[in-house]
Amino acid sequence: MAKIAINITTGSLQQEDVIVGIDLGTTNSLIAIMQPETRQPIVLREFDGTALVPSIIHFGPGGQVNIGDAAKPYLIAEPEHTVFSVKRLMGKSYQDVKDHAEYYSYRIIDDGSESLVKIQVDDRFYSPVELSSFILKELKKRAEHILKTAVNRAVITVPAYFNDAQRQATRDAGKLAGLDVLRIINEPTAASLAYGLGLNATESKIVAAYDLGGGTFDISILRITGGIFEVLSTHGDTYLGGDDMDRAVAAHWSTRHKISRTDKQFLQALRLKAEEAKKFLSAEDGFADTLEGYQLELSRTTLEELILPLVARTIESCRHAVGDAGVSLEQIDEVVMVGGATRVPLVRSMVSSYFGRAVNDSLNPDEVVALGAALQADILAGNNKEFLLLDITPLSLGIETMGGLMDVLIPRNSKIPAKAARQYTTQKDGQSSMRISVYQGERDLVRDNRKLAEFNLTGIPGMPAGLPKVEVSFLINADGILVVMAKELRSGVQQSIEVKPQYGLTDEEVERLLMESISHAKEDLAVRALIEARTEAQQLLETTKQFLAKHESYLSREEVRSTHEAMQELEALIPAEDKDRIHAAIAKLNEISRPYAERVMDEAIATAMRGKRIN
Repeated sequence: MAKIAINITTGSLQQEDVIVGIDLGTTNSLIAIMQPETRQPIVLREFDGTALVPSIIHFGPGGQVNIGDAAKPYLIAEPEHTVFSVKRLMGKSYQDVKDHAEYYSYRIIDDGSESLVKIQVDDRFYSPVELSSFILKELKKRAEHILKTAVNRAVITVPAYFNDAQRQATRDAGKLAGLDVLRIINEPTAASLAYGLGLNATESKIVAAYDLGGGTFDISILRITGGIFEVLSTHGDTYLGGDDMDRAVAAHWSTRHKISRTDKQFLQALRLKAEEAKKFLSAEDGFADTLEGYQLELSRTTLEELILPLVARTIESCRHAVGDAGVSLEQIDEVVMVGGATRVPLVRSMVSSYFGRAVNDSLNPDEVVALGAALQADILAGNNKEFLLLDITPLSLGIETMGGLMDVLIPRNSKIPAKAARQYTTQKDGQSSMRISVYQGERDLVRDNRKLAEFNLTGIPGMPAGLPKVEVSFLINADGILVVMAKELRSGVQQSIEVKPQYGLTDEEVERLLMESISHAKEDLAVRALIEARTEAQQLLETTKQFLAKHESYLSREEVRSTHEAMQELEALIPAEDKDRIHAAIAKLNEISRPYAERVMDEAIATAMRGKRIN
């Protein structure tokens, strides 16, 4: 692996090296670079001209993994082994996605908790971070094949509405793919850069970025001042996109021809014909074709009638975003179009009509985000002299959590001043203090990172485990001084400490710590996953024991017996080095306990409500 040299005061690289821009998309992903001769961003294409890599992963026999176009046929052939739209799962718990669980053909584990989702394929359990890393590895491999050189650094884009956990998950996926993620930037920021906005240091504009992809929609209002992008508001729908237009057309044909077939192969073929018709009608007035004897016809007028409610929903989101941003439509200087579904003429005309101006759609909507990421990468490389790079944090900053894990609050390469906060809770009933240990580094275990400070938050009122809410906040001021504060929100008890995180670190030490994090990424993730599985198992065992102690009389003898057997099985597996077997035992215990836990809860509610009237 190539050495990485950085200037820790500016974050710029000290050698000429390729930095790629990556659009890690819900439906498709792609990669771009700054062309050295023309100084223009270009999307990397294979010899056949293809740039898009479908964000699909198929797990075959014997550990074989297919990515992109190679995985696409298995969406129908082996749906339970084929993962798509993993971006929607990044940084989410099952509780966040349960209302859309039927959308996925693969198994998402419902563990009844707020822990991050796990995806089960046969007897293996994957996190969204691992799955996203497969797509990023494929993009890295493609770039190295085209450029005939090693690719080790990247800028990756995310939606503006992504929270801290989702951004950190994206960083972790990049690291696991062998990439040093120099910066996570917002997709509307990248799109604006690609359209040339923000590249003039004297420019001041308000921009609306309308992004309608295959599966998701979002609208962001940005203020660009002197090359600094500020997201004023964002709104959207993570289950609205071009795919919904295709389904509307397919449903129209099914109704018209009284098609009642349910075989997946035919339905998929019908959906693909609908997609073909939608694309064809972007330039033509009528479409006609046949599929297994059915005559499939569609006019542009009919298409627009079918998709009008979908496009109207995006305009409603635009209204919300403009209102939340506190600006008027007249103040918006540019409307930039992003995402393949913006090619549909009705979309462009309705967006133009709402904003009262012509939209800027001069760039390929599939590629614009990746092009902007490449421009940002060029800025970080120090090649664009128009930009003054702000001071950045050379290494990530975080605290120790259960099992000796590092929980990052301020990621490496964050611009300073910076602030971040996250809530934690107690692990034991009546716990009156909490130790806050602050670390600097890129590894998953705190033992491999650099300890900066430690203090105890005392005086937490005695409460059951999980009830106290302790907010830990990090603030780095312009001088690079880190202030760490812990506050129990219910009682107001608080404690803080000041540290200088960069003290005593040379450029070489920063480089060494960074290189170690990338070279050990796979084993670090495996250790983290095992520790998290063990922690989850111990917490489930404790919760189940407490439940049985209170409610065993409501359970049948068989339910008690099977629960104790499942608990013993799980307890025996905790010392093992196999996180998949631990997860399988957790899932088994949850399956056994869920029916009677729901029954006991229903009975408790019925008892509480007995004799009471609801007005």
